Amino acid sequence: MTVWDSVSAWRARRLAMEGQSIGFVPTMGALHRGHASLVERCRGENQIAVVSIFVNPAQFNDPRDLDRYPRPLASDLELLGQLGVDHVLAPAAAELYPHGYAFHLEAAGCTDLMEGAHRPGFLQGVMTIVMKLLHLVSAHRAYFGEKDFQQLRTVAAMAEEFFLTTEIVACPTVRAPSGLAESSRNRLLSAAGLETAACLYRILTTAATVEKAAEALRAEGLSVDYVEEHWGRRFAAAWLEGVRLIDNVPIG
Repeated sequence: MTVWDSVSAWRARRLAMEGQSIGFVPTMGALHRGHASLVERCRGENQIAVVSIFVNPAQFNDPRDLDRYPRPLASDLELLGQLGVDHVLAPAAAELYPHGYAFHLEAAGCTDLMEGAHRPGFLQGVMTIVMKLLHLVSAHRAYFGEKDFQQLRTVAAMAEEFFLTTEIVACPTVRAPSGLAESSRNRLLSAAGLETAACLYRILTTAATVEKAAEALRAEGLSVDYVEEHWGRRFAAAWLEGVRLIDNVPIG
């Protein structure tokens, strides 16, 4: 496994891969079983597996959230090596934003609700960095988890709109036995917080209405940003122990 922190060096190496199928998993590190499932599928469907690790500052509207985001690079690289990844892109922000954040993508409509409404600039930051990474890797397939369903949907629409040749592959959410969706932010919760956080999935799947779901989450001690239904799914974002949790489930 080769780790690349230079965009120019990676681009030169990428030219030598023509003719081979390439799969790509973009991440912000702090890898968990959900990421591992994406990498395993990527590894199984392509000749070359590429993973990026980059904590994208452009998608954090709260500097404190950016500062506390976990960055266990050494253990992440160890896991990726065990999973058989061929190349890891782990550049600094200056490599991926050589002109700062002077250029970024906007999308009318799809960034106006849920995460777009509650985290100004978040989806713009996601689209911008994913567009950059998709161009750099030029993969045949890129793998995204359904836990971040709005993000997945936005990226898929962006790829279609800009005629990108990379296929956007949706992968199921990986959950703990409690039902809690795997997330890098889970490691910021206490043991008691992890037990409480499991109520998010349970309530989303059992509440009769979004209003009752929000009420039940508050009764469990969570501070609710939203519970909404779109695209045949029920979504929620809520805070617990200063950690923002999101999840979604199919309706019915």
